[in-house]
Amino acid sequence: MQSMTDFAYTQHPHVEARKAAGPPTRAKATETIHGDSKVGRVNAKIGLRITMIVGTMWAAYAFFALSVVSLPSALQSHSAIVIVAWIAQTFLQLVLLPIILVGQNLQAASSDARAQATYDDASAVLEEAKQIQAHLLVQDEAIKSILTHLNGIGGSKS
Repeated sequence: MQSMTDFAYTQHPHVEARKAAGPPTRAKATETIHGDSKVGRVNAKIGLRITMIVGTMWAAYAFFALSVVSLPSALQSHSAIVIVAWIAQTFLQLVLLPIILVGQNLQAASSDARAQATYDDASAVLEEAKQIQAHLLVQDEAIKSILTHLNGIGGSKS
């Protein structure tokens, strides 16, 4: 009869490192991009605050109102170049910027939710795998016991 070899499970080092680090966060990403110096933190806060203010539909409405102020002057010029410049440089840039930021904020929130769900799923699968490992260890012991018993029965008949 073949002898059964014991399996020695070795956990991948990434598992403990990931458990210690936790899921990626905006704060960790900000530190990676801007560093952890005081200047880097201030720059990150200012940039985030401005983005949060400009990236709203209220900012889009305000920029629309601001762009309309110069529309009569552009139209009275009867110059195609001035009108096209107003559309491209004033209206589109002012109004589309906050709308694009709103869209990006929505996409980022959706992406963050998916990433968190994936992280949670992976953590659950890891815990399930640990339970399977424990179950297999118990089964290994049961198989060893059965083999010992069978070897004892076979050995006493000779």
